[in-house]
Amino acid sequence: MAQHDSKEVIDGNEETQLTSDHMDNDLLKRIRDAVGAVPVNVVKDFWSMGVCAQCIFRLLGLHELICSHPSLSNSKLRTILGEVRVGGDGLDSSGKQEGLTAHELTTETSICKICLGVLQFVFFNDNNTFMKKDSASEFASEIAELVRQQQYQQIGSFSLEVSLPPLVNKNDRAIWFYMQKKYEYELWFQEKAAFQCFSIKDVLKLLVIKPLQTLLDLKHMESTFHIRLTYLDSLMKLNAESSIENKRRKTDAAYSLVVDIHKVEGEAFTGTSLKSQEDSFVYVNDMIEKVIQPCHLTLQCFRNSIYIGGRYLKYSRNVSQTRWVIDDERVGEASVEEILGKSILPFCRGEGYKFHAAGREDIDVRMLGTGRPFLVEIQNARQIPSEGVIKDVEVKINSMEYQHVKVKNLVVVSNQAWAMMREGEAEKQKQYSALVWISRDINNEDLQTLSSVKDMKIVQKTPIRVLHRRSPLERGKTIHWMKLERLLGSSQYFLLHLCTQAGTYIKEFVHGDLGRTHPSIGSILGCRAEILQLDVTDVKVDCF
Repeated sequence: MAQHDSKEVIDGNEETQLTSDHMDNDLLKRIRDAVGAVPVNVVKDFWSMGVCAQCIFRLLGLHELICSHPSLSNSKLRTILGEVRVGGDGLDSSGKQEGLTAHELTTETSICKICLGVLQFVFFNDNNTFMKKDSASEFASEIAELVRQQQYQQIGSFSLEVSLPPLVNKNDRAIWFYMQKKYEYELWFQEKAAFQCFSIKDVLKLLVIKPLQTLLDLKHMESTFHIRLTYLDSLMKLNAESSIENKRRKTDAAYSLVVDIHKVEGEAFTGTSLKSQEDSFVYVNDMIEKVIQPCHLTLQCFRNSIYIGGRYLKYSRNVSQTRWVIDDERVGEASVEEILGKSILPFCRGEGYKFHAAGREDIDVRMLGTGRPFLVEIQNARQIPSEGVIKDVEVKINSMEYQHVKVKNLVVVSNQAWAMMREGEAEKQKQYSALVWISRDINNEDLQTLSSVKDMKIVQKTPIRVLHRRSPLERGKTIHWMKLERLLGSSQYFLLHLCTQAGTYIKEFVHGDLGRTHPSIGSILGCRAEILQLDVTDVKVDCF
């Protein structure tokens, strides 16, 4: 079809309507000219299939024109397409009178059969309320308001993420095959649409990012702060709600919603794969006949985890490192994990926490000396505590009534500290002090024997006490040095000070674990040896 001059296509009243929002006249002319270069029958074809105006522009390779001006309303786009569909004289390409009214030109009667309303900015929100926005700018305003309500602080940028139902992607693939088959030899398709047809997800991002940057006064880039738009079709929404409900019965994880939505998305209906263009024609015909419901949209904001690091000291022999429950019965008075996590979390306004440490001690083992390096990972923190706030947290923990746990060197660290700590846990040295009993009197030869040990190699099979939860392996470890300290008034008790490779089972090294650790203190001294108390006195890891 020949290009129409914009003055021939619309009268003065329509021009006033199209530019009422102070739109750029040059932009509108370029949009009309670009659409006018496409054969009428192509626009009519898409329109008759129930394809929305935004998807038509996208499929025609004209997305840059609409994405460059996010305030351009849906009704204006429909009007421009209506002009092309009717033609300047009110006739279609066959000379028949179309008879479209002004209302028909500016009103969409259904949800887009391809994008399910995503690019029409039509959706159900979390309250199952039907929502409709007339432009990308209006939609971005809705997103920005929801983001502000979350009250995140110290945010310098954002990353926009979009998740669409598999059904939308399948529809898009089908219509692309359909276009290839039907229009591959037409000049307009070869010149533009074949190379410039963007996906629904990409066009949505292009439409929304620019106004979001302005509204939030943030730059869009790779960021630790994420705005995620998750669209679910009706079936996925139903399955997601069922899955999330089951999950909540089992766990209070902060990110159960994100995890389950992804799980449902991965398991969602995929249908017969579109392996050929012929398949796409059948699929498109079926798609046209379907009753389409808008997607359900969930907006989530989340910040990458932040980490608070330091060293902890544990003075109680009845406090575990992590929460310990057996048969619904709690073991121990408390845990280091809970004492530290619950103290730090409120200052970060996070949704949850995870506790990480460079190794672990048994519940009946104290952590003394320099303390054990640890990290508290705060999930989705609304704010990052300042240095002054961190000092207040440290004082709060160290002033607790029962004094089970204390901390030092508390600081906000990067996620690289996690890798450093894990490396230290596996490779560094640790020092211990153990109260040991032997079945005979201690003599000077014993002192000399133990003190002469330098980098002694031992072999340890998985201890009997942990076989129920650890693989039955044989591990080589190194005892770097030992020193025996006699106790006044006792001939069979002594303090054993030793430095070992990380991961050495100290209790088993003392008593031998029925021969599963060799050599042991018992085998070296030629008698029975038992460990009564154990303290960790130093964890040599270069962090915190």
